[in-house]
Amino acid sequence: MSDWLTSREAVKTAAELSGDLNNPTIDRLIEAASRRIERWSRRRFLPETKTRLYRWPSSNGQGTKLYLDADLISVTTLQSEAQNTTPTTIASTDYFLEPNNSNPPYYVIEIDESSTAAFQSGDTAQRSISVLGSWGYSADTRSLGLVDDPSGITSSETTLIVKDGSLITGVSVGDTLLIGSEQVFVVDKDFLALNPDAGGAILLDMAGNLAAEIATTTVTLDASHSVVAGEVIRINTEQMYVLRVATNDLTVVRAFNGSILAAHTNNDAIDVARSLTIERAVNGTTAATIADNAAVSKYEVPTNIQEWCIAEVITTLHQESAGWGRSVGAGEGAREVTGREIEAYRTNMIAQYQRSRSGAI
Repeated sequence: MSDWLTSREAVKTAAELSGDLNNPTIDRLIEAASRRIERWSRRRFLPETKTRLYRWPSSNGQGTKLYLDADLISVTTLQSEAQNTTPTTIASTDYFLEPNNSNPPYYVIEIDESSTAAFQSGDTAQRSISVLGSWGYSADTRSLGLVDDPSGITSSETTLIVKDGSLITGVSVGDTLLIGSEQVFVVDKDFLALNPDAGGAILLDMAGNLAAEIATTTVTLDASHSVVAGEVIRINTEQMYVLRVATNDLTVVRAFNGSILAAHTNNDAIDVARSLTIERAVNGTTAATIADNAAVSKYEVPTNIQEWCIAEVITTLHQESAGWGRSVGAGEGAREVTGREIEAYRTNMIAQYQRSRSGAI
């Protein structure tokens, strides 16, 4: 697991599922659907750092065009005579990535014929061209803010805390993040005690109880609490979504994320959703020390690819629950499941995204 095309929470929201009971099944189906979509489209949608080897593209003794068998986002190192003990590195100024005037993905590397560079075979034409780079459909990201860890994060640690939880509200198990040059995979999301700059725990600061009433939406905290609109807080086991912040008064949505509405008393502790458990160094990247205030971003798979993956997962989930029969449920609640809708959707998406053998869509 490291390159899912949607997240667990996105599937659960679309399928109107809550609780943890279905998580293992959903995770399995997301993994399977992601691999099927990659196979059908002949492309991967998250970047992978990798070296690919190609046969010498000979043409009249010297080829200038290398046709790639995968989408290319960027090149780190291009070498010819890769099988030799001393390969020749081709400078980035001596080749073009094609198609010209286009954003990634690229599918041809062409030598600049005004340069002295050339693709050469070396000892053998086999595996003589080496391309180290970032491979995939796109590398689009959106910011998740900054790391919040004064001591930094070692290359083996797996807990990531961010400064602004509002930016990770939509992050869930299955998302791939970028920190520096390292990709990490989100395997869990959790709350932590609100304790800004280790200055002491932030507590509920209300003279009386916070009533267990859905209409009671003002929550008052201690001073210097650091909570911002868009974050999710937790008091005891009840989660609340923060709509607005006016100094120490928060306007919230009660019983958020399917949690149970409850009463709370003065000085109850406040937790905030800013902690992620991560798998380090995925998709060919290397684990590195992460400094405090390092920028964190989330890779954005094309929206319709995410929707396709969700549709595949939910269809399979329904089919499995029906024992791969023709209906889900029983009695008046039964409904037919034929797979016709997903087949039409799948055909349309393959037509839109499938990579041709030569590389172009």
